[in-house]
Amino acid sequence: MTPRTVLEALTRSPLGFLRTGWPWRALGYLLSGGVFATAAYLGAAGLLAASSFGTLTGGLCAVAVIVFAAALAGPLERRRLPLVDRGDSVGARPEPRGGPRAAGTRTKPRDGLRAAGYGAVSVLAVGWMDLAVVLVSLGIPGFLLLTPLQPTAAPWQGVAGTVAGALLLPVAAYPIGAWAGVRAAVTRAVLFPRDRELRDVVRSRARLVDAFEAERRRIERDLHDGAQQRLVALTVKLGLAALDLPPGSTAAKEVGEAHALAKEALTELRELIRGIHPQILTERGLPAAVRDIAGRCPVTADLDLDLPGRLPAFAEQTAYFVTAEALTNIARHSGAGRCRVTVRRDDGVLRLDIEDDGRGGADPARGTGLTGLADRIAAADGRMLLSSPPGGPTLLRAEIPCGRPSAS
Repeated sequence: MTPRTVLEALTRSPLGFLRTGWPWRALGYLLSGGVFATAAYLGAAGLLAASSFGTLTGGLCAVAVIVFAAALAGPLERRRLPLVDRGDSVGARPEPRGGPRAAGTRTKPRDGLRAAGYGAVSVLAVGWMDLAVVLVSLGIPGFLLLTPLQPTAAPWQGVAGTVAGALLLPVAAYPIGAWAGVRAAVTRAVLFPRDRELRDVVRSRARLVDAFEAERRRIERDLHDGAQQRLVALTVKLGLAALDLPPGSTAAKEVGEAHALAKEALTELRELIRGIHPQILTERGLPAAVRDIAGRCPVTADLDLDLPGRLPAFAEQTAYFVTAEALTNIARHSGAGRCRVTVRRDDGVLRLDIEDDGRGGADPARGTGLTGLADRIAAADGRMLLSSPPGGPTLLRAEIPCGRPSAS
């Protein structure tokens, strides 16, 4: 899963940070703010120094340039924030029903004042800090790389300076990325204060999911230890009673039918328990649970499972129920003759691909359970991707954060 912010990319995989485009995006983010502030001050200084203007007129024009730049800086901060922060609410707000001209959709004055104030701070002070961080971070390795061009440098100094500069150049990406991440976090907190409410909603949804899973486990345990054991005892007693009755008698026939019904009820209860929380998932992990699902699927399923070690419980549970629901949809709606389930763990993300050769055209709006799958995956802070053109094939991909696997 692609990190959503430059700080997330730095903390998740410091070495991988250099292999992605985040350093360049962070550099562009800081330079855009620094160059804009510099251009505003150069324009103001040029107006003050122009001989064709009077002192008072030049000063007023210079102040007007700074004020105009501060007014533009707020919208500019919103536009350039996606360079280093790809949060869902960055860059645009969803339009209400009725389109952009619906009644009651005017921007709140408080939002405009907040953006203008932050723009003024950005132009007057923070933009210079952005430029200073870039110049200091890149200036040291750049100076060392230019050592061979200095006339007083000895040959060995030129070689050593070039090597040291080349080694320090990747290191410069880290302070640039860190400062860009901090700047983006402050910008989001000031310009998008509703995101805090959104994070609270996400955390609340995660707590609800955890409570729901705990309740599922409790129900599964009560059914397994209570009702299932009573049904097993009833089945045994009915079997023993049938042996004591005369063969062919009415009582033996009635007891035999009751015995068969008790067996069917026990089978259905076991299937229900397996659907609530499969014991095999807890005891043997996701690969064994997926094999169990595939073995009971009417459509032939090819499996490609590569999971070194156990994963966090929430990731295994989400992947299990997504697989179960997807294979059920394939059997009921796709008309496929074969499907394939691929499970991989890559860079802290569990990637689950389920593909079938059916008719395609899967649409979440038609009530095939895809919306529920997307909600379950989103509750685990993951995402679902679906490709299902008419005529097939259909590919459903779930990406679920799972961290480091355990050795057990």
